[in-house]
Amino acid sequence: MKVLKVFCLAVCFALLTGMGTNAPAVNDKKPVSPMEIERLDKTPAPDFSLKDLNGKSVSLSSFKGKVVLLNFWATWCPSCKAEMPSLNSLYNEMKPRGLEIVAVSTDKSLNDVKGYLSKKGLDFLVLMDESRSVTKQYKVFSLPTTFLIDKNGIIVEKFYGDYDWTEQEIKQKIEKLL
Repeated sequence: MKVLKVFCLAVCFALLTGMGTNAPAVNDKKPVSPMEIERLDKTPAPDFSLKDLNGKSVSLSSFKGKVVLLNFWATWCPSCKAEMPSLNSLYNEMKPRGLEIVAVSTDKSLNDVKGYLSKKGLDFLVLMDESRSVTKQYKVFSLPTTFLIDKNGIIVEKFYGDYDWTEQEIKQKIEKLL
C-alpha cells in the first residue's frame, strides 16, 4: 500500500511538473494551487481559439447554444486513451440532440496526435494546445480532465480522471442540459 501511495505521488508530481504552473502571467513565477480549478465552478467557460488537426481555427464560443464536453487529454496518457472509445460512443448517441465533444490535446506533436487518431477513428473534434495556454487557462493539473458546459456557456461540472461516458448516471446529467 505504501508503494502505491509513493507511486501515485510521483505520478502526480510528474504531471504537475510536466504541465508547468498555472501562473496567470508569463513572468509570474508563483505557482497556482491545483485547487484553483474549483474557482471555475458555475462560471462562464473561458473562451479560446485553437487549431484543429487541419489547421483551422476553432473557438469555444462557436458552440454557444449547445452542451459541450470539453476534454483535456494527451496521447501519452493511458487514462485518456482508455476513455476515448466511450467518449466517442456518447458523442455518436447524443450529437443529434445537441451535444458537442471538444477534445483538447496537450501533446506537443501534431503528428503524434494524428497517428493515434488514425488508429482510433474518433468522430468528435480534436484541437491542439501545444503551448498548453488553454490548458493553463482552465487550471488543468491532471489528465484527463473534462468540463461539462451548458448551452449558456456555464461550467456545470468537472470530471477528473477517466470515465465510462456511456454510464447511465453521466448520460442523465447531460440529458438534463440538452
